[in-house]
This record gives sequence, structure tokens and C-alpha cells, in this order.
Amino acid sequence: HVQLVESGGGVVQAGGSLRLSCLATGRTFSMYAMGWFRQAAGKERELVGAISRSSSTYYADSVKGRATISRDNAKNTVYLQMNSLKPEDTAVYYCAAERSTYNSAYYVNPNTYDYWGQGTPVTVSS
Repeated sequence: HVQLVESGGGVVQAGGSLRLSCLATGRTFSMYAMGWFRQAAGKERELVGAISRSSSTYYADSVKGRATISRDNAKNTVYLQMNSLKPEDTAVYYCAAERSTYNSAYYVNPNTYDYWGQGTPVTVSS
């Protein structure tokens, strides 16, 4: 099992930047593919991006060019750097983990993930 705790959310002006962190418990973090998702009020949860065990990444079109996902296995942490933030980026951001046999696989379907954090809210003011 793994437990996930997100941090770094807050209120930021449009055009600003935030870096979200997701700390995972356990000693096998390197065996997990990770994902970042977000859910705005009244909307379904959607993928922001994902990262494989080998740090291959995938980004949703809505954040491509503005988001960077990275991981530090020594710190059991995955990061989401968001730049040029827009009001439509306002949401609760969640990280998710899925133990993966495949080094280069990342997962875009939220139903694939077994473990979720509690979320961190991000508000982008115009």
C-alpha cells in the first residue's frame, strides 16, 4: 500500500505559477506510475498528466506546454509545475499512484489508479 499527501495548492493570479507536490509513503515508490488529476466544481475529474516509473510523461491538451510533471524517487515525491495559470485551471488537484510492472508505462484513465491523495485546492484569480 501507499499513502499520498498533496501540498502546494493555494490562490494565485492568472499568469502565475504553482508547484504542487505529492509525497508518498512506503519504500517502493519507484515501482509506481503516478498521475495528476483535477476536479473543478460541478465537473468530472480529469487528467492533467501522468509519469511513468522511468519518467516518461504525458499531458492533457489543456495543459500541454504549461505543465511539467517530474518525480524524485529518493524523496518519494512527484511534482506538478504549472505555469501561465488560467482561471479555468481552478480545481482540486489530486495525485494518484498505480503499481506498474512496466518501466515506461503511464496511465491516463483514472480508473486505473488504486491510490489517491486527499487533494489540494488551486484557485486562479483573474
